[in-house]
Amino acid sequence: MAKYELDMIRHSAAHIMAAAVQKLYPETKFDIGPATADGFYYDFDIPVHLSAEDLEKIEAEMENIVKAKIPFVRKELTRAEAEALLKSKDQPFKLERLADIPGDETITFYECGDFVDLCRGPHVENTGDVGAFKLMSVAGSYFRGNEKNPMLQRIYGIAFPDKKELKAYLLRMEEAKKRDHRKLGKELDLFSISETVGPGLVLWHPRGAYIRNVIETFWRKEHLEHGYDLLYTPHIGRGQLWETSGHLGFYKESMYSPMEIDEIDYYAKPMNCPFHIEVYKSRIRSYRELPCRWAELGTVYRYEKSGVLHGLMRVRGFTQDDAHIICTPEQIESEIKEVLDFCLFIWKTFGFKEIKAYLSTRPAKAVGAPERWELAQKSLVGAINASGLSYEVDEGGGAFYGPKIDLKIKDAIGREWQTSTIQFDFNLPERFNLHYVGADGQQHQPYMVHRALFGSLERFFGILVEHYAGAFPLWLAPIQVRLLPITERQHEYCRAAAAELKKAGFQVDVDERSESIGAKIKDARGLRIPVLAVAGDKEMESNTFAIRTRREDQLGQMDLATFVKKLQFELENKF
Repeated sequence: MAKYELDMIRHSAAHIMAAAVQKLYPETKFDIGPATADGFYYDFDIPVHLSAEDLEKIEAEMENIVKAKIPFVRKELTRAEAEALLKSKDQPFKLERLADIPGDETITFYECGDFVDLCRGPHVENTGDVGAFKLMSVAGSYFRGNEKNPMLQRIYGIAFPDKKELKAYLLRMEEAKKRDHRKLGKELDLFSISETVGPGLVLWHPRGAYIRNVIETFWRKEHLEHGYDLLYTPHIGRGQLWETSGHLGFYKESMYSPMEIDEIDYYAKPMNCPFHIEVYKSRIRSYRELPCRWAELGTVYRYEKSGVLHGLMRVRGFTQDDAHIICTPEQIESEIKEVLDFCLFIWKTFGFKEIKAYLSTRPAKAVGAPERWELAQKSLVGAINASGLSYEVDEGGGAFYGPKIDLKIKDAIGREWQTSTIQFDFNLPERFNLHYVGADGQQHQPYMVHRALFGSLERFFGILVEHYAGAFPLWLAPIQVRLLPITERQHEYCRAAAAELKKAGFQVDVDERSESIGAKIKDARGLRIPVLAVAGDKEMESNTFAIRTRREDQLGQMDLATFVKKLQFELENKF
């Protein structure tokens, strides 16, 4: 088989799926079928409600098309010819997509046997070149993502160059199901989302709240040590603030309806940055005060459609680990390097070793002077190079208001997650008229950088649960040690030891149930408790415990003082 880019294989597989659907359901209306990060999908208006059995039929027909090695043929048409073709085939969704194509752009179709599709391409040479594929699921999807439009059926699939890679991916998917943070969140009693409270609004249970508090405490401590000051800002702000920031002009659909206070509209904040800017503007700033490094664990509220909400990964109320750096041009390079080093330190502390950077540069339409963009981009590239990270460049992919670095991490099963962002902003300093007084006594506009390490605590927590499969390292575990008396005779002995361990700062409990020791160990392992300390008559007589880990490693007999020292060492080293 010829070698092709994965996106080309997946996009071609989407067309093969559409050709199979057309053969099985000739009255189908087609929308789009792109490649995705994990595979491909295609949206259809099909006269039947598809089931798992229907997906099997479609997949079987796809196999027939692949075996036939039907060529993909590219054709260029005039707009009039394209319209006539789509009308003759009664394809209203494709006609709307055709209208989106600019007048000066070449209009192309691809033929695959009897199936003809409006498409830019490119594709593999013939259907036999798509490698290995599998259809995964079907879901509802509104045309153009608008609930006022018709509901279509979206079939999702995956495709790889060969069966070996497909099998490996399916095994990862099975492992991902076991690690699903929604499943583990319930099993380990970490959090819940209640329809009574509202979709996308997280209720943190005691165990989850304990882990969150450990994370927040560590976050605050490290920020103070890295030269940041902490801020607290309100949850709502006047409409005028959001007018000035531009959110009401560009972001209103993701904001909640205003509440009227003293006949003035107030909005729940979707972002923290305007509040930090108002802190900066509370008095005249000198160049001697810069850089300002201000950080906040600020809870924000954004309207997300119900169809995209997903456990902790996509919610409506979340806490950003937000920070803003306001500095002079001379300081920007060292500041960016410091920020990136800080990001890497944080991620490695939490057990993520594979990290990659993605640099997005100036788009065609942008605000801010070109020389400011040039200096900003230079500082980002310099910081990446100094860090030794590998990176990719998205030329012209930056926001209109500034270039940025995104960091992506790989978890324990090889999935990539987009996490930290270091984003320049040339827009808000202009909109809010930010200045500092320079050494020359004149006013100058500072550089402003938005920076989030975790992105949001909720999403980070979800990633953390899945990365560790709920088996948190000792320093994060909500129950670090469980004492297991074999009989009732050891209850008081274990209670006294638990009290000493708690005094030493550990999260400890005692399982006093009248269950067998085997059942108690099994239950503790199910809760992913890192360390178990068993006590029977022999241990009580020798004033020791039989120590074992959740992985069933037998660490032998230890007296309480030795046990405490071992735990303290592991805690200090973030094990």
